[in-house]
Formats: sequence, structure tokens, C-alpha cells
Amino acid sequence: MNLSIKLPAASGTMETYRVEGAPLEVRSPARAFNRIAYSAAHVVADPLRAGELNGAPAIDWERTIAYRRYLLQQGLGIAEAMDTAQRGMGLPWSTALELITRSIEGTRDIPGAAIASGCGTDHIAPASVTNCDQVIRAYAEQLEAVQRVGGRVILMASRALARVARTPDDYRRVYREVLAMCDQPVILHWLGEMFDPELAGYWGANEFADAAQVCLDIIGTSASKVDGIKISLLDEQKEIAFRQRLPHGVKMYTGDDFNYPALIAGDGMHFSHALLGIFDAIAPAASQALSALAANDHASFNALLAPTVPLSRHIFRAPTQYYKTGVVFLAYLNGFQDHFFMPGGHHGMRPPAYLADVFRLADQARLLRDPADAVARICRVMAPLGCGD
Repeated sequence: MNLSIKLPAASGTMETYRVEGAPLEVRSPARAFNRIAYSAAHVVADPLRAGELNGAPAIDWERTIAYRRYLLQQGLGIAEAMDTAQRGMGLPWSTALELITRSIEGTRDIPGAAIASGCGTDHIAPASVTNCDQVIRAYAEQLEAVQRVGGRVILMASRALARVARTPDDYRRVYREVLAMCDQPVILHWLGEMFDPELAGYWGANEFADAAQVCLDIIGTSASKVDGIKISLLDEQKEIAFRQRLPHGVKMYTGDDFNYPALIAGDGMHFSHALLGIFDAIAPAASQALSALAANDHASFNALLAPTVPLSRHIFRAPTQYYKTGVVFLAYLNGFQDHFFMPGGHHGMRPPAYLADVFRLADQARLLRDPADAVARICRVMAPLGCGD
């Protein structure tokens, strides 16, 4: 392949990039995985319908569900309506519940389709909350709605709880009461402040060791209600230390989009399952790597995932809460949507040089499924800057 393109660079100039163009094949898994793997999937906006007037974004439901089917057919589960994927970033609870319902209904024909859905308190404004009872009622409202449509639950961190909780015992009480309402074991979510600054000091402690102890106390008290916990702290050593202390049968789901290959592979004693935003963008590599790991082929596992790490670290660079801009841009480059628009205008939250590096790094990780078409698509976005060959 002989494709080259001029793209903006961090230096503030346009530089020629030669496309490597050797995409991975998209295929069903060669064998069952020995790790559970959820992808926090993005939604596809409908740019031709106004949504801002009623406070809800316009969603292209056909493309949104089609993308979930694409992920499921590669053996990945769907972490639906998650916080940094949509919630608190332009997707209100009413639309999130519609997304959860449509995803469950639109994938029932796929054998083994695994969908776990975000349940939180984001339908109430944190500033309006004055006590923990209100937080419990808010959790109960979303929990009942998700369980009513047959969804498994990811119990997300609550901005409202972070605002009103005064001591670790407030967290213990809220989680104890909410977990008692769950009809099957759920996945807890510890989301770091790099993803959401409003969650600083979660679990009632500022130091990791103290916060971890509170969280472990909560899990230990209600272990039969907890399938596992996702930690999104972007700190490999904290996750390793925490997973060693989990009660038997409670899983660790890594949310570390910087260090996922080693955490998933494990250390011979412990390993992490996956609940990752980056799996949306790297699905073919993730699927084939997990198949290799199931075959005890660690060399292929590492060879497939190692080139995706620079892409992931770039997509999730600070300010991390805008990582979906890179994910959706790659979906656009790969033809899963015909435009680069996002709910809440988040397509404008990263500069052109960032987007250009998404293109370069995706190419090097073999994740541009039609390189020539991807070149044409990025040129349409970068045309005002003089993109071209």
C-alpha cells in the first residue's frame, strides 16, 4: 500500500505520514475467552435532528445498536450507558434508560450476548441533595428501572453521594441498603477523579489505602450481592494491591486504559477481567488477543495488544473525561458512522493534532479497517488545515 497524507502535528506544522495499512481481520473468537471482557460502547449521534431543545441528544439508534452487535459478535460484552461514556457527558437518564432497553432488545438474537448497564443517581442534581436518604431513593429508582427491563447492573459512583456523605459510614450505609435491593450480583465502580473531578474523596477518604479499606468493608459485608468491582484509577499498582484483597469469588474488572495488557494477563496468582472504554476502539485486537490468552499463547496476546497501548494512552490523555472524542473519531474513520458529531458537542473537545495522532496510532495498531477510506475521511475533517497528499 502506498498511501501518504499531510496531517497536523504537535509541533504546530503539517507533516507527511505514510500509512502502513495492514488492518486486522474482524472475526468471531476462535475459542471461548478465559477472561470476561466488557466494552463501554459509545453512542452515535444523529446530527440532522435537534435534541438540545428538550434537553436530550438526538441518537442514531440504528447505528448505535449496530455497533453493539459488532462488538458482541467479536465476543465482547457491552457495558451500557456508563458514566464517562455518556452519563454526565450529555446523556440524561431518560435517554440512558432508552439506550439500555434498546440494547437489550436489539441483541437478544446473539448467543451469549452479555450486557451490563450503568445504574446511578444522575437524574437528580447533586446540588439539590441534602442527605443520604435521597441518594438511596435515587439509586433505587434507576435500579428498579434497569432490573425491570432485564438488565444486569453496574452500580456507578454517585456525584450526589460524594457531595453529601460526611464519613465513611455514610458510604457503608448507602451501599448496604442499595445492594440489598439488587436482584442479582452487580459490578461496583470506583471511578477516579481524573475521569470525574466531582468524585474526589470517594468512599469518604482522600488517601487510597483508607478509601480501599472502606470499599473492601462494603464488599465484604454484601459479598453475595457483588459480582465484582471495576477500578478506574489509571494506577496499575493500586489495582494489583486491591485485587489481592478481594473476597473469594468477587472479580476485579480493570478499568485501567493505560496498563490493561499486564493486568488482564495477571501475575500467575491473580488477574483482572476487563471493563474498558478502549475496547470500543480496539475490538479486533482485543478479541483476538483474548482468544490467544485462552489458548495460553501469551506471545500472540502481547503482540496484538502492545501496539494498542500507545493509542489508548493517547485517547485517554488528560483531560481524561474527554476520551470519547478519540473513540468516536476512530469509529468515524472506520466507517461506522458517516459524520464526526457527538452528543453535547464533544467532538470539539480535542484539537486537530490529537485527532491526527489517533489516526496515526490506529494505523500502527492495525485498527484502520479500510485505510484508503480512512484517509479520505480524515481529509474531510482536516480539509481547512490543508490535509492531503
